[in-house]
Amino acid sequence: MDPVSSSVKNSGELESSKPDSEPSPPPPPRPPVPAPAPDSTQMAISIPRDTEADANPNESDANPSWFTPKRLLVIFCIINMLNYVDRGAIASNGVNGSRKSCTASGTCTSGSGIQGDFNLNNFEDGVLSSAFMVGLLIASPIFASLAKIHNPFRLIGVGLLVWTIATAGCGCSFDFWSITICRMLVGVGEASFISLAAPFIDDNAPQAQKTAWLAVFYMCIPTGIAVGYVYGGLVGEHLHWRAAFWGESILMLPFAILGFIIKPLQLKGFGTSSLTAATDNIEAVDDSIEEKQTIPIENEEISEKQPSKKSGYAKRFATQASRFGKDLKALLSEKVYVVNVLGYIAYNFVIGAYSYWGPKAGYDIYHMSNADLMFGGITIVCGIFGTLAGGLVLDKMESTISNAFKLLSVATFLGAIFCFSAFCFKSLYGFIPFFSVGELLVFATQGPVNYICLHSVKPSLRPLSMAISTVSIHIFGDVPSSPLVGLLQDTINNWRETALILTSILFIAAIIWFIGIFFHSVDRFNEESEHDVPVVERSNLRPLLGGNQEAP
Repeated sequence: MDPVSSSVKNSGELESSKPDSEPSPPPPPRPPVPAPAPDSTQMAISIPRDTEADANPNESDANPSWFTPKRLLVIFCIINMLNYVDRGAIASNGVNGSRKSCTASGTCTSGSGIQGDFNLNNFEDGVLSSAFMVGLLIASPIFASLAKIHNPFRLIGVGLLVWTIATAGCGCSFDFWSITICRMLVGVGEASFISLAAPFIDDNAPQAQKTAWLAVFYMCIPTGIAVGYVYGGLVGEHLHWRAAFWGESILMLPFAILGFIIKPLQLKGFGTSSLTAATDNIEAVDDSIEEKQTIPIENEEISEKQPSKKSGYAKRFATQASRFGKDLKALLSEKVYVVNVLGYIAYNFVIGAYSYWGPKAGYDIYHMSNADLMFGGITIVCGIFGTLAGGLVLDKMESTISNAFKLLSVATFLGAIFCFSAFCFKSLYGFIPFFSVGELLVFATQGPVNYICLHSVKPSLRPLSMAISTVSIHIFGDVPSSPLVGLLQDTINNWRETALILTSILFIAAIIWFIGIFFHSVDRFNEESEHDVPVVERSNLRPLLGGNQEAP
């Protein structure tokens, strides 16, 4: 071996063995670096991430293969239809029934259905039909406000579960007040869905077919009412009126469960919900740090920390109330939205009374032995074709707010003429074709009116706009219309005159919507709220389903 390489090798071995014999001293400990104060700009960038997506990074941008925008529409349509099947069923002669009556000669007939079992007069019966609206009116703004701090998809699941339990309770009711309370809870359950479903559909619909998709969704309203007439009549006749409510509850239960187990979606314009959650987490961390720094030597210090938590809850509630007040003020400052809702109120006053009193009026005026089937058939056919036609026509005209007002005013005015003329006929054969054309035109308004509600406000206000619209059309529309029409009928005792007076209100709705044509309108669907997430971070949000841009 070469002496030089041997010496190098030996020196290398000595150097490699040296650390084992003489270990070098460890480096001095590094001084602790204080944690930097949270930067609001950095927080805003990291906030919008979906916690569920982060838990499953491989699925952050993927959705279940079966959960496509079209299937979302189908699921929401079925739920919407079940909601209105319930309304149609309680108005049907099979479920609603009739009161016990006696003739002058002393011959009495036993009552049937809810009205017969609980011995309700027409006014009480009308109050019962509107009882669920009380829960709806209270809960709709609450759910719309909660959508900013909780995932809207989960809120729909909570509402559907309440609806399922409440409808089952209606079938177990034992007197007027028990069924009235259950109907109120049905309204609470329905509130979350009607406030949040339409914005989800609007987000996921193809750009050129938004009104058509909304029309398909709202087509389920007349269809559900019509199916409810038939369903309630058949079940009430062959089984019992209570069985109708139990059947509804069973049908809705799978969708309530689905709302809890499926991966939730986020709505457009709702990055602020994550911001609120992150702010709450920061406050919680600060509180925990403060508690760790405080040594509770005396009981006085412990008692001082308890009020701070209570004041924190009060502060949080005050913040949410203040935010709701600001959102409501901003919403009511939108003149286009307000005019649209005013026309919708007059429209719904008539439609609500039609849906409830229609079978009884038809039975009395034209002596229809199968009034439930007749009105149900007319409503389901005209509701489907009318609602779809309204959405398709607006899409062909170009979906703008001004065009929507034009379609609303013309369709409602012509529909009012045909419906008014129908009740002037003494023959059933004259009534049916005129009333069918009238309903066809009247139902064409469903897509356009809700298009205006969604596109005349900022994206972050859409759930609140749907909630306030729903509250308004019910509290000033079909809630008072059912008992007032019943009171009017009790006074004049003539269903034909009552129907003519009621139908004339449709002309008022047409005039209000006609005025809306002349308001300056701007489609605000793509406008971002001042509190929304920065543009660079919107890609981290999942507001839409994968494949939503594909045309069907």
